[in-house]
Amino acid sequence: MPLHRHSLPQLAIDGVLVALAYALAYRLRFDRGVPDDYQDLLGATILPVVAASLVVFTLFRLYEKWWRYVGQRDFLNIGQAVVVAMLFVPAYNALTHPKVVTTNRGEVVLSVPTSILAMYFLLLLLFIAGARFVARAVYERPLRGFRPRPDARRVLIVGAGDGGRLVLREILKNPGLGLAPVGFVDDDPTKRSIRIEGVRVLGRTDELPRILDEAEPDEVTIAIPSAPGSLRGRVVSACRERGIPVRTLPTVFELLQTGAANVVRQVRPVEVEDILGREPVRMELDRVGRYLDGEVVLVTGAGGSIGSELCRQIARVAPRKLVLLDHAEDNLFRIQRELEDDRHVHPSTLAVVLADCKEGERMREVFAEHRPTVVFHAAAYKHVGLMELNPVEAVRNNALATRLLARIAGESQVKRFVLVSTDKAVTPATVMGASKALAEFAVEAAQQRWPQTSYAIVRFGNVLGSSGSVVPIFRRQIARGGPVTVTDRRMTRYFMTIPEAVQLVIRSGSLGAGGEVFVLEMGEPVSIWQLAETMIELSGLRPHEDVVVEEVGRRPGEKLHEELFNPYEASQPTPSEKILRAAREPLDAEAVEAMFDDVSLLVLEGDAAALAAKVSEFTELRATGVTAEDRPVA
Repeated sequence: MPLHRHSLPQLAIDGVLVALAYALAYRLRFDRGVPDDYQDLLGATILPVVAASLVVFTLFRLYEKWWRYVGQRDFLNIGQAVVVAMLFVPAYNALTHPKVVTTNRGEVVLSVPTSILAMYFLLLLLFIAGARFVARAVYERPLRGFRPRPDARRVLIVGAGDGGRLVLREILKNPGLGLAPVGFVDDDPTKRSIRIEGVRVLGRTDELPRILDEAEPDEVTIAIPSAPGSLRGRVVSACRERGIPVRTLPTVFELLQTGAANVVRQVRPVEVEDILGREPVRMELDRVGRYLDGEVVLVTGAGGSIGSELCRQIARVAPRKLVLLDHAEDNLFRIQRELEDDRHVHPSTLAVVLADCKEGERMREVFAEHRPTVVFHAAAYKHVGLMELNPVEAVRNNALATRLLARIAGESQVKRFVLVSTDKAVTPATVMGASKALAEFAVEAAQQRWPQTSYAIVRFGNVLGSSGSVVPIFRRQIARGGPVTVTDRRMTRYFMTIPEAVQLVIRSGSLGAGGEVFVLEMGEPVSIWQLAETMIELSGLRPHEDVVVEEVGRRPGEKLHEELFNPYEASQPTPSEKILRAAREPLDAEAVEAMFDDVSLLVLEGDAAALAAKVSEFTELRATGVTAEDRPVA
């Protein structure tokens, strides 16, 4: 029941309004003046009614925000509070008997007439809700008197929904932004030609070329945070032909992290992530991550691209403790400071552990000290080229460390263990892919050995914005003036954003009974050649003229097209939309242990050639199904 300094004037005004509504209800009930007995009843009850009403309003949280910011949900809350406040009057009268009158039949408790209660309810609702409505109307009064500056830039807003109205309101309230709205574009047929705050909806997005030619805006703002990439792409394409810059509201994920305050100042240039064409997967994190509430959650690789976003989103669902583990000091320090300083996570709920997942003794110390109940294993080496040059370390870090961590989790009776995997583990053609395939085998085998722990594997494609991904590489090449290098013009890849990937990971932790591989429905793959051209165009340059795109030839093991399922896996639906399960025959746990014994020995010896041959043999055996009889012999 928090009260702030700004609550005191609101309390005072509401107290006056309650008293006025209560007294006025008596006055309206009796045309010829309030009788003496009822005047006494009014005087005896008005102060308790006012005090009780203010307590009720406080309990219903009516004083947690300035009145000028109240919205529809707040008005519904006011209605409920007024009902309770009104019911207090007859309850108080029945319990305390504030006015007793003498009649022929003896002393009788004078009750408040039903008509007075009805009028009191209506008046109180009108006064309490009306005061807030007036405060909001007065605050937004500058909208009507908006006068743009002579040098204001003409802006066309795409989207006449909540986002567009929010952008328009900020523009109209702040002439200093130097913007003048010329119209809306929206695909909703019911909004066609209507006016919003005096600004007209000019047509649909498929009419954008005509609208741009007629309205001649200086810039276009996409005000639909949930807009699919295809819509953003159409807008950018139409504007690019006319040399009109395009900016966009942050995505839903970005708004959740930063809030919607000063929304116009958060508008940013359109980036390639915005127009890749796939509609983002959005989940209600508070609902899908509810199983983490009150748990001790360990995130390995907490300073990496996926690990740090996991920490951000897990912190939002309030686990009892969040354990951040990484062997990279700078990355670990960065995510710790961000959580504490920017996201206001209390230090008492964080544990920051500098450790290497490959070290068994150290990992057992961590598990013994913090006793995690849920583990997200995101620590891995992921740069394909580097792993080709360092195959022994790739297998040691990605495969053996996963086997070790899965074993310790099972021995420690962890409730859930989630491995972050990759589409490169499907029919692997590189050392990195093979090492992640082995990691998947280790988790599958752990499920059989420790059934009390629910193990899950989450597999997805390329993550936009992660270190080493193709997008930042292309950005650096464009900034240098080119060339932008593509290994093969036919190459395609699946893409998703980091927040999407992390929500998939969190959701998958609660989906299965144990041992499942979950895959996101990733839509259509993206042409890398077209991606390079689009990024050049978004930089305001012309591909093949200002910046050259070169085909340099595929690297060893590099596939033309990535796959999400192995040939021996069947795609099955799950209770979660756009998350699939890769169904496959279970591995024999003892056979997997024998495999890893061989791999561990070769890693210890540092025999890269023999290790590569052995790993290839194991992944091929998995494709046909490994049984105890198939168990490799060292």
